[in-house]
Amino acid sequence: MPHALPRIRPARWADKHAVAALTADALHTQPLGAWLVPDEHHRRRILTDVLEIWVEHALFFGEVHVTDNLTAATVTFHRYRPIPPTSRLPATPPRRRRAQHEPLRPAEAYLHSGRPCTPHCHLATLPVSPAHQRQGLGDALLAYHRQRLDRIGLPAMAEVPPASRRLFSRNGYVPQTEVILPGGIRLQPMTSPGATPARPPSG
Repeated sequence: MPHALPRIRPARWADKHAVAALTADALHTQPLGAWLVPDEHHRRRILTDVLEIWVEHALFFGEVHVTDNLTAATVTFHRYRPIPPTSRLPATPPRRRRAQHEPLRPAEAYLHSGRPCTPHCHLATLPVSPAHQRQGLGDALLAYHRQRLDRIGLPAMAEVPPASRRLFSRNGYVPQTEVILPGGIRLQPMTSPGATPARPPSG
């Protein structure tokens, strides 16, 4: 019997830590998570701390949507105008954590260089709780995300790990030139063209 899908809603300010922790859970066992934070004992905590800043930033300069039970989410940035840097991300972290934070900046630089210069919605993360995968949550969130963007005709893009390429492909995303980060980490930029918004009836 198929699982009943939970309701999708805009994230509240109080949800930002839960969304960051959900994303860290999805990342910390992946090669990208290990490259970003090599220390496996502190990886989940560090990823959660840093990702909470980015989730907070998306609440100001994009949108965050979650399932009602907080088992899946989308974190997006509206890139139709310049977005200021995260104000809380320290330029020079304390010495004891500097080595753990430094890989985050080069990763963003690598990825930013391949993003479109034209207005688009950047789907930064689509985490699904490991205990709730293969239940249709990723498809439901992508369909919801696409429906919202089609109303305004804004295209979307995402950098997708190998395990998620099929999910994005069946939801209308087209692969672009693959990005290979240091350490051989592979990410597939994928784009989805925006639909032409329906015009209101004349007269």
